Formats: sequence, structure tokens, C-alpha cells
Amino acid sequence: MCDYSLHHVATRPAKIEDKLVATKFPNSITRGFAAAGEPHVAVCLLPGTEIAFDENVECEPSFGIGILPNKKIGQRLARFRQINMDNAVTHHDALEFPDGQVVLVTRLCEGQRATVLQLPAGAHPATAEKAEPQARALSPSL
Repeated sequence: MCDYSLHHVATRPAKIEDKLVATKFPNSITRGFAAAGEPHVAVCLLPGTEIAFDENVECEPSFGIGILPNKKIGQRLARFRQINMDNAVTHHDALEFPDGQVVLVTRLCEGQRATVLQLPAGAHPATAEKAEPQARALSPSL
């Protein structure tokens, strides 16, 4: 799924082995993932999708943006999830790391690269062509 503030951006569902880049989209107040080579298309992840970053993850601090240094997560593997679902006008897309840290995707530093390792159970299409219709059926925002 893609965060509420990316609904006006072109989207597509994630596929296994997608190469992702943390991106700030034009005319958007949030960051998300774009596929390498498709900088204006948001790649939407389903809760439970597992990704591996090329390097240890860094994000902006919770407060003091521009004053405090970026936060170093010290992790490369993450599972996508959604948080704060009871509040419709806040960011929901988040990554949970093996040590329990949860970071909003919109706080990720731009340019970080990751690979989709695994889709959640039940979301494994037989072929790449079948991935898009299945993700649409699961996500009303697409």
C-alpha cells in the first residue's frame, strides 16, 4: 500500500527482487519507494513485505530536523507494516527492524537503496504479470 499523501502519484505494486530507492516525490509531502529507473512511480508494499537495504539504514530525527544529525538505525533488513491506522491524516507506512525499531518510511533519508526479498504469504503471484492485478485486489488505493 502507499501512504495517504502518495495517492496522487502514479503507483504500482511491489514484486520480488524489485530494486527500490527511498524517494521524495514531486508535489508530495512524503517520501516513499520508487523502483530504480522509475523515479516518478511509487512502488507500493503490502504489510509483511520484507526488504533488504544495501547499507545500514539512516533516517531523519523525530524532531530537530536540520539541526540534529540523521539517526543511524544500524540495520539492513526490515519488514513493511502500517501504523497509526486510527488516524486518517497521518503517515502510516513504516518499517520494522529485527531489533524492534519502527521507522516511518517518510523519515528515511533519500537515495537509500533496497531490494524486495519476500512478499507476504498469499501475495505470491505465479508470474510477474499477475502481481499487479493481485495487489490491486488487496489495495483499494491502487
